Amino acid sequence: MEVGLLILRLAVGLTLWAHGMQKLFGWFGGYGLEGTGKFFEQLGFVPGKRNAFMAGFCEGSGLLLALGFATPLAALFCFSVMLVATLSVHLKNGFFIQKQGYEYNLVLGLSALSLAFTGPGSYSVDAMLGLNQMGPYQPGLTVGLGAFAVGVIGALVLMATRKAPAAPPAK
Repeated sequence: MEVGLLILRLAVGLTLWAHGMQKLFGWFGGYGLEGTGKFFEQLGFVPGKRNAFMAGFCEGSGLLLALGFATPLAALFCFSVMLVATLSVHLKNGFFIQKQGYEYNLVLGLSALSLAFTGPGSYSVDAMLGLNQMGPYQPGLTVGLGAFAVGVIGALVLMATRKAPAAPPAK
């Protein structure tokens, strides 16, 4: 079980981290804050650059997830940002990724969230520091549901403050 949790944390966490670095720094073929900010403004997230920073920061917390450090917090950030991506961009396209659907975001977000319920396992920074035995870091139903609730509330607040998306340019 411990190796399985490590593999899940590494796969999901490093994937999300890489996406965050695309947004924040333009690494791995990304557009950085400028380009991502412009895209976010087209989606109605104004100011775009600030929202791009926050999305990149939340996805960047995938590194914490991969390390198993502050796991419930990292899980809720990763879940919440994937929920926003699903609601704002991918939901209208259906389920499958080949049509820009939400399956990829769903799998990443719920995989991250699952780690708030299970905990990071013994091969983690949380375990090394004994954090997974302390109140808000102790895995289980309460922590998992808490991460889910805070993640959903955060996503819904952001969606509620979104402006109407910009109309595509006329041809």
